[in-house]
Amino acid sequence: MLPLLSRDEISRYSRHLILPEVGIGGQIKLKAAKVLCVGAGGLGSPLAMYLAAAGVGCLGLVDCDTVDASNLQRQLLHHTSDIGRSKLLSARDKLNAINPHVEVFMHSTFLAADNAIDICKDYDIIVDGTDNFQTRYLANDVCVLLGKPNVHASIFRFEGQASVFHATKGPCYRCLYPEPPPPGEIPSCAEGGVLGILPGLLGVIQATEVIKLLLGIGNPLIGRLLTFDALDMRSRELKLKKNPACPACGEQATLKELGKFNYDVFCGIGVGDEPLPAISPIELHALRQSGKKFTLLDVRDLHEWEICRIDEAVHIPLSQLSERASELDIDEDVYVYCLAGVRSRNAQAQLHKVGFTKVVNVDGGIRAWAKQVDPDMAIY
Repeated sequence: MLPLLSRDEISRYSRHLILPEVGIGGQIKLKAAKVLCVGAGGLGSPLAMYLAAAGVGCLGLVDCDTVDASNLQRQLLHHTSDIGRSKLLSARDKLNAINPHVEVFMHSTFLAADNAIDICKDYDIIVDGTDNFQTRYLANDVCVLLGKPNVHASIFRFEGQASVFHATKGPCYRCLYPEPPPPGEIPSCAEGGVLGILPGLLGVIQATEVIKLLLGIGNPLIGRLLTFDALDMRSRELKLKKNPACPACGEQATLKELGKFNYDVFCGIGVGDEPLPAISPIELHALRQSGKKFTLLDVRDLHEWEICRIDEAVHIPLSQLSERASELDIDEDVYVYCLAGVRSRNAQAQLHKVGFTKVVNVDGGIRAWAKQVDPDMAIY
């Protein structure tokens, strides 16, 4: 039995109710709906806020992170006073303040192969607001197995994309991306940056698609990929086709159980050659104080180097390393760092391939250095 609207709800949703495409019946559908938002960050903020305002009756949030100062430039669910606080608690309070008629369920965990079915099974729509490929493939696969729509978006720097993957009506995420990119090839927002407004735009697109699906109106982004370039203020639409050989939704799909699939291995996380040597910022600090001779290499981009740096470091951006490796002494120990430790691992591997045998990665990059060694350093 569908719920009824109270007098307060009729007043609150009046601009919906006078839309013929929504009306009382449509608003009751929204009130009865259950939507799971995977991630309460950049995409999850505008998504959850607009769904709450629209009157979606039950919102589930999956996240286990805490609010950091660097989140505040784009994650509008969280305020300065929330720094250090659970994102779920912060989000719940803001959503309840927006609309007390919405019930917020908190799942304080990472979405994983062993919990995804249990978390997702009771929701009508799953919305993917994640920032890593393991969870994107996992969100896709659980939606395929449960027959639920997966409202997807992703962002990077000034560009974003959105689609609705619904295997019963069109292609799934694996039809578009059968294989993930090599680890480190596409930096995260923490490494590459993102225009703060961009997740707002893409998150609102996701919220729009959710509401269209719940109401059964319009033309959802099923079988279509919308791409957006904020710098040129241009969007494009690409047609997507179902892949008959897709292992998740194809004619002879092989992916039947999540528990038997290792998403870290699939995305190349922790897989490959022997682990390359690494050092902590504290160990590096002790090494510098010991007077030992070595090269400290910074592989961040120039605009990052200008924000902050470790004294006496040599600066060669990762994009120039292959052509400038000769500037380094191949016989000397090289300790390499970046912002968070991802690009420096790539640099380490590049140098090993051209004959450098004494290259060590600084774990956690300059962010970890600032936290563990130099707390007065201005970090970004």
